[in-house]
Amino acid sequence: MILAYAAGAAILFGVGSYLLLQRDLVRIVAGVMLISQSAVLTLIGSSLTRGQAPIAPEPGRPVSDPLPQALSLTALVIGLATVALLLALAHRVAVVFRSERRDALAANEVEHEQELSPERQRDQDETAGPPPRPGGSR
Repeated sequence: MILAYAAGAAILFGVGSYLLLQRDLVRIVAGVMLISQSAVLTLIGSSLTRGQAPIAPEPGRPVSDPLPQALSLTALVIGLATVALLLALAHRVAVVFRSERRDALAANEVEHEQELSPERQRDQDETAGPPPRPGGSR
């Protein structure tokens, strides 16, 4: 049974890593989500023990540990919030730059930097003030 959990976590991690290396932003977010879920599955698989619920255990019988289940629930909630934030950011990037591909975003960023370079140079010249006089300020 633990081997099935390990195999499932390995498959989820492998597919998530593959998606993380893609060029589309939505696939990158899906890769992050799958890697997060593989961590949760690993945590659940590593804590498999047989025992009673820790609410009212009988004396002398094994009790299961509730901590991995609580950590898994916390990881699920944090992972869901992270995926929601990443999807919102990917949507905003797609709206602003009109592309979801990393290559197009990088080209757009280089183009934008080239447009801003003369403006930045002019702003730096204006804020620098007049050049210092030779011989000090006396």
